Amino acid sequence: MSARILEVLQAVRRGEIAPEAAIELLVNGDQTDLGFAVIDDHRPVRTGIPEVVFGQGKTPEQLAGIFEHLHARHHPALATRMDPDKAAQVKALLPDVSYEPVPRLLWRAAPGTTPFETTSKRPLWVVSAGTSDQPVAEEAARCAEWFGLQVHRAFDVGVAGLHRVLARAEDLRTAHAIIVVAGMEGALPSVVAGLVRIPVIAVPTSVGYGTHLGGLVPLLAMLNSCASGVTVVNVDNGFGAALVAWRILEGVR
Repeated sequence: MSARILEVLQAVRRGEIAPEAAIELLVNGDQTDLGFAVIDDHRPVRTGIPEVVFGQGKTPEQLAGIFEHLHARHHPALATRMDPDKAAQVKALLPDVSYEPVPRLLWRAAPGTTPFETTSKRPLWVVSAGTSDQPVAEEAARCAEWFGLQVHRAFDVGVAGLHRVLARAEDLRTAHAIIVVAGMEGALPSVVAGLVRIPVIAVPTSVGYGTHLGGLVPLLAMLNSCASGVTVVNVDNGFGAALVAWRILEGVR
């Protein structure tokens, strides 16, 4: 965010941009049309979070082009929903990118910065019901860490063995927010929300048998949680849950 403001101010000092135009850029933003994507260059100034790329459906060349543009603007680059083959193709074009296969994240640090550096003093816990939910839970955890949050994990503590989550109750009460990821019948967020007094963000997953309906059953269960006040994001949306957590913990002060 500060790098972009400094860039604009330096352009004013050099006489390349009029002060009025600089105000317009900083208040209303600027964007860059790459032909295949329009990059929201103003997003870090406006929202505090640089643009995150949804990798599914984009070609390796398009992703590399977006990453190069963000890098030139001194922004970090993060792409979600990246399968290993496509990630390898992007890495062939940009050798300094990193890929994490479990959360399916591809990232590149901004020049001179350390990625996943904790800036928050408010702990976030990410809890998952089963091992099969781990890819979504880890997407939530790693995206939250990308945003600078302090993240703790409690995986495979679903209600099929209720003692597992009850054993972590005291840990969970140290959190300032909790993301709970579950498939099957989606009961775990209700249990967790009944144990704590802090925000609970529920993430349904597409893990389950046929009548699970690809995540619709836990989604509806979480929307109808008997523990009041649970926030629910879309199916498999670990990234969205991380952003909700960041808005709760750091976005508004």
